[in-house]
Amino acid sequence: MREKRKIVDTTLRDGEQQAGIALRPEEKLEIALLLDAIGVHEIEAGIPSLGAGEISYLKAVMKRKKQAQISVWTRANTEDIKHATCCSPDIIHIGTPISYIQIYTKLKKNKVWIQKNLVDCIEIAHNQGIEVTIGFEDASRADMGYIISTAKLVSKLGIKLIRIADTVGVLTPSRTRTMVQELMNQVDIEVEIHVHNDLGMAVANSIEGLKAGASHVDCTLGGLGERTGNCNLYDLVHAAERYFDFGINKSHIKKVEQRLEQILGKGQLA
Repeated sequence: MREKRKIVDTTLRDGEQQAGIALRPEEKLEIALLLDAIGVHEIEAGIPSLGAGEISYLKAVMKRKKQAQISVWTRANTEDIKHATCCSPDIIHIGTPISYIQIYTKLKKNKVWIQKNLVDCIEIAHNQGIEVTIGFEDASRADMGYIISTAKLVSKLGIKLIRIADTVGVLTPSRTRTMVQELMNQVDIEVEIHVHNDLGMAVANSIEGLKAGASHVDCTLGGLGERTGNCNLYDLVHAAERYFDFGINKSHIKKVEQRLEQILGKGQLA
């Protein structure tokens, strides 16, 4: 029997960060509802801090979706969390840098600040009764000991899932497998794998992450995403359906891809 795994489609968040890609709110709503209809487990639908138009669209998704979990993406920033709670999503996903290079250079903060700030952000969301997942940005270049200690901290606060993000696209299949196994061996928590295709291994890395025990995998339609893109949803399901049950008919994915390409114009999808 094939093991069940869950698709997190991030076309409408990470996919839209690809250069030249810009969707109107009504187009994003249409794609979200199509993804919902074909059985995608979770749709990362947008970023509330972008403003009133984004929040209005996200509220419309919440009102009209039938079965998918709807998540919104925020920085580890208390103001971002407050914007997100206005949408009343199923899930608020909080992304935080976890590598020292990003903590000290990008944020100009330190390890202690990251953990304290996460505690504050989680508390705000939980006080509104909203589930929270945490994304470890640049995990592929991070110290595994710090990843584990931070995962243990947020687990004690009720977080059930951690996203390992290969933000700069440097993971290999063997390293992906090792990271997922090490985290799950040390912390009783579910793992979501989020990889980029800079080295052409996004699908391979995602499959290895799933084989290692990750319960969720991030994908986009046509592999859209910043730089060389994210894990291609159709390609992943096609390549891994002998091992895993994703609850999605791959022919239905192609139909949604075709509609997105109509919206974007030919040649925008791989």
